[in-house]
Amino acid sequence: MSTYSRREEDANRAQDIQIKAGLEGGARAGAVGVGLTILLHYTWPAFRRLRLPFKAFVVSGFTMSGMTFGAERALLAHETERRKEENTLRRQARLELAQRGIIPTETEITKWRTERDAASTNGSESSRA
Repeated sequence: MSTYSRREEDANRAQDIQIKAGLEGGARAGAVGVGLTILLHYTWPAFRRLRLPFKAFVVSGFTMSGMTFGAERALLAHETERRKEENTLRRQARLELAQRGIIPTETEITKWRTERDAASTNGSESSRA
């Protein structure tokens, strides 16, 4: 798998994670906003006198904030996980290349990764047969 397709696949996966988490965060925060609006409506006379569009604006503000914070939190968690995986893989590449007597440059690490991917693909194909 080429570097471009791997990055594109990872970007698509990150977008899916971000959309799902944003919707969940928006629903959760929207429910909190509706609950607080109802609570304020029945307990605070000044809030009761406010017009419906302002109350809807308050609820939509809660919802949009929840979507933003939920999506950002999930994306940061995903990026942290990917960074850990990448660092582990690069550490393994540096060790194996050093054992072969090769200086682990970016080019050599990319070649090592290509060889490793090809070997794992061939290994999975031979185990199916």
